[in-house]
Parts: sequence; C-alpha cells; structure tokens
Amino acid sequence: MYLRRKIDQFLIDWKNLDDHKPLIIKGARQVGKTESIMHFAKNNYSNIIYLNFALEKKYLNILNDGYDVNSVIKNISLINPIFNFSIKDTIIIFDEIQEYPDIATTLKSFNLDGRFDVICSGSMLGINYKKIHSNSVGNKTDYTMYSLDFEEFMWACGYEEENIKNIFNHMLNLIPFSENEMEIYKQLFLDYCVLGGMPEVIKTYISSKTFSRTLELQRQILLDYEEDARKYALGLDQAKIISVYRSVPSQLAKENKKFQFNKVVKNARSREYLGCIEWLSDANLISKCHCLLYPELPLKGNVDENKFKIYYPDTGLLVASLDDEAQDDLRFNKNLGVYKGALYENFVAEAFIKQGLGLYYYKKDNSTLEEDFFLRTKNVLVPIEVKSSQNKAKSLLSLIQSDKYPDVKFAIKLGNTNIGFANDIYSFPYFCAFLIRDYLKKFD
Repeated sequence: MYLRRKIDQFLIDWKNLDDHKPLIIKGARQVGKTESIMHFAKNNYSNIIYLNFALEKKYLNILNDGYDVNSVIKNISLINPIFNFSIKDTIIIFDEIQEYPDIATTLKSFNLDGRFDVICSGSMLGINYKKIHSNSVGNKTDYTMYSLDFEEFMWACGYEEENIKNIFNHMLNLIPFSENEMEIYKQLFLDYCVLGGMPEVIKTYISSKTFSRTLELQRQILLDYEEDARKYALGLDQAKIISVYRSVPSQLAKENKKFQFNKVVKNARSREYLGCIEWLSDANLISKCHCLLYPELPLKGNVDENKFKIYYPDTGLLVASLDDEAQDDLRFNKNLGVYKGALYENFVAEAFIKQGLGLYYYKKDNSTLEEDFFLRTKNVLVPIEVKSSQNKAKSLLSLIQSDKYPDVKFAIKLGNTNIGFANDIYSFPYFCAFLIRDYLKKFD
C-alpha cells in the first residue's frame, strides 16, 4: 500500500525544472522518505541506481578515485555491473547518506555535469548534515519531510480534494460547519491525534480498520530514535539527549511557559543541555518554539534565546510516550485529562511546522499576558490561541485592543468550537489548523 504524500507533487515539479539541482531530502527516520523517492523514481525513470550506505557497505569506497561524475559512476558500475547509466533517463539515489556524508562533495560535479538526476536522503542525525551542507552549498535543493499531516491522513482515509476544499471554503467565508460535518471531522482529528502520521502506523490502521498494534509500532519508533541518539550523537552525552527527549511530555503536561532544565534532572544547568536540544532539533526529533522579546514584527531576531518550548513533531508519538493509565484514558475513554491542553497545543505546533511555518510564542514575566503562537502576514502579526476550554481569550483581546501592539490587527482562536468571528477574533475548530497558512494569504 502506497500512501499519497505531498512530496509526490514536489518531486514531479522538481524533475520538470530545466535546471534542477541534486535534491537532498531530510527528515527523521521512518517518515516515508525512501518509499516516496522510490515511488517517484519507478514512475519517471527507466533506470534507477539505488545505493543504501547503511545496508550496503561495499559502496563506501566509490569516492576513492575522485569526486567527479565519471570516477563515481565507474566505481559504482565496477561494484555492480548490472546498473545502466543511460543519459537523461537515469536517477541516482544515495540513501542513508548520514553514513557517508562525503558523498555530498560530488553534488557540484553532478550539478555541472547534468547527465543524471540525483536524490540524496537520510536521517541527517547530529552534526553530519552540517558537513553535508558545507560540501554542497549552492549545488543542491533541500526538502524536509515529516510524517503525514492531517490532510495526508484524510487522503489515506479516502477523503478527496473536494473535502479539503470544502473545509477551506467554510473558513474563507466564515460559514459554520453542519452538525454532521463537525462530528465527522472531529472524530478524524481525534483519531489522527492518537495515531500521528508515521506511515507504518497509518497503514496498519487503514488495513485493519482498528488501532490494533499501532501503539506497539509507535513505541518501537520511540525506541529506535533513542538508539539513533546512542549511535550518531558523537561528542555529546547520549544519556542527556535521551533524558531531554523523554522529558518533553511531562513538561507539556505542566503547561510550562518555557522549557525547564530542572525538570529534566534536578539542578540541571542550561549550558549542559543546550547542545542536546540543538542535536534533537537538527535530527527533526523535536520542534523548538521561540519566545518573542515583544509581540511585534519582525519575528526572526525578535526572540529570547534563553526561553523556548519544545514539542514533538508527531503528536501520535507524544501520545505513545505517555504511561499506560493515560493511554487508557486517551484511547478507550476519549478523556484527554491533564494532557488535554498539551496535546492540542502540540497538534497545532505540528500542523504549523508541517506547513513550513516558524514557531513563536510570548509570555510576559510580570503580567498574565501570554500567547501560544504567533504567525504573520505580510504586514500584520497574528496571535494564535489554542483553547482546551470555552474560557474567554483575554490575552487575545488585550493584544488586539491595546495601542501598545500596533502590529496586531486580528487574531485566531483554535478550539473545540465551530467557525465564528467576533471582536476581530476568528474562531476555528482544531482540525482547521492544517490550512492556516493558506488562510492567512487572503490578508495579503
């Protein structure tokens, strides 16, 4: 079973560019990189040269005679003479390049040569990607892949483009959803929150039409990520990295307004753990949300480097990391309990990251003014509040109505609610979060 992904169209558009450069697809393991690349390759090329540097160590010497294209393909064909390097109809796929980052040095040669299309892929864990980038700057295109977003999950469940357009039209025209629509989309949303978007988990769910084995698969992925830390985090304390990663669910449950190092280990100091957090971020195992110095434009550069929150890029893995009692509440009783706000907030952060949006929030130390997220249009700062209750959004009103925040003209509230608009606040159900980037374009 192949799951349709948004990268499918990106790969076709990339191939159709006359001057397309070698492509590097980054992302955490098991998000579907190799499967999507091979699906694209089989449908668009007569010859596929696939090298997996993790599984086929024999290819770790193909650069011995130089980094030029002729030397590389000569050594590949020497190892495997079956490969056919026909010009303009061959794609070379270098997979798991974190095991052989020097391969990136050849990308300039492949880019200038132009006879073969090249795609590199790998988990890019730790510092390896920095080396890959420095060796190929200006001669590659980057694409970061994540697990399935909510729209891709809807595709997997059989929903078509018309359903997506219908949700978006409701948002654009501020038309409340019918009771039936709300019930269907809310159930899909809750299922997605529990399942997350890991392809193997979604395939198991689609095939069996049950949640059987999905938790087992998710927990194995979490174990695999920890094993990756032990393998790739060279020069760093692997135990500290794993401790930070494991602390994220409990930190979110306490609804801390910044990541607290002493919640990882008592008396822990930030300088001992900042490198661990950067490693996890580089590995796409966490998403870092920056605290603004002040709610104004621009966003970049307007952050307090010492304050940030951390989310999981896949809410399903966050759910899977909880204890068995919480699993029962979430999966069987549909009771989100203490994690309600944390799960909704993580889901929204995940949706924003998968739309290519940055994560920013604000918390004023000497007042109650705080906001979960901030996005922007061309000229306007847009506060986003994630509500797990029906309480009034006091901070949103303060930001909109006060003369202190001239960049704020309107706000968005995401919650267990229907579509609405009042006091310059647009209200949308949680499941609309995956369309927020496109929705904000209307204000430009």
